[in-house]
Amino acid sequence: MKTFRAYRTEEINGEFVNSIKNIDKSTLESDEVIIKVAYSGINYKDYLSSIGNKGITRNYPHTPGVDVSGCVVSDKTNTFNVGDEVVVMGNDLGMNHDGGFAEYISVPSAWVLAKVGRFTLQETMQIGTSGFTAALGIKKMLQSGLKPSDGAIVVSGATGGVGVWGVQMLSKLGFEVWAMTGKAEAATMLEALGAKRVLGRDEVLAPLEKPLLRPKWAGALDTVGGVTLASLLKQTSKSGSVATCGNVGGMDLPITVLPFILNGINLLGINAADTPMEIRKEVWALLGEIAEPSKVAGFCNEISLEQVDDALSQMGKSGHIGRFTIKVE
Repeated sequence: MKTFRAYRTEEINGEFVNSIKNIDKSTLESDEVIIKVAYSGINYKDYLSSIGNKGITRNYPHTPGVDVSGCVVSDKTNTFNVGDEVVVMGNDLGMNHDGGFAEYISVPSAWVLAKVGRFTLQETMQIGTSGFTAALGIKKMLQSGLKPSDGAIVVSGATGGVGVWGVQMLSKLGFEVWAMTGKAEAATMLEALGAKRVLGRDEVLAPLEKPLLRPKWAGALDTVGGVTLASLLKQTSKSGSVATCGNVGGMDLPITVLPFILNGINLLGINAADTPMEIRKEVWALLGEIAEPSKVAGFCNEISLEQVDDALSQMGKSGHIGRFTIKVE
């Protein structure tokens, strides 16, 4: 076949339209490594790209998909062999470089990482950018000195992709995990992942006028941002650590400097997309030790390319639980 299928976002008369297109395979030859995609995953950046957010994707038509697992078809650099199982995540994949919502991708060799042996291609993408982001945040929290004996860790947005993996992996490490969610119906599932408590939003959110509150937890993995992040920081114990990666709750941080200069709180930023390759390898090694896909399987919704429209719509409305993985092959 001279073409392959791809889910494309096009700008037509000022509006952004999504559809599955047949793309000429000759377009793959410009980059170093060609990969036959087995699975991709849907992340919030993909939703933003699909609706024409120029802060994510500058030029259209475009194929979203910031993460991929699959097999090498060819490699001009001879770094990988044909048939090698690999993963590609972040860098500019799916943002300004055609991404994983397609049967094939071509990328620079420096973006490609050998798959961790204990995971299948399917499990690798169930983890995907979401699990990687959670593990990167956990790695930073551990490096800050946080340990299970310090107290509870809150995971905000606990039913999202990053949140689900955060609950599972922090629990695996022995932390007492408190899962924050606005979806009370997910409480039983979160407890099965290892959450000791499931908190409603009202149990976390703090009055804006209060610069500090009584400490309730040793740290947090925050996927929300905004008022939620500020509330978590105000109630973190002295020398505690809060890692953050999200802004669905807003990009502003309504807080004073007091949690930092009086309580010595560590605010740890997570930038998964630009993680250097050596750190990526370390994070995947950590995932190999603490990620348990079988426990998270109930939160992973496997779909086809034809079902991507509906999944993106659910993500835009925050109406989903867990992570969508696309079976492409």
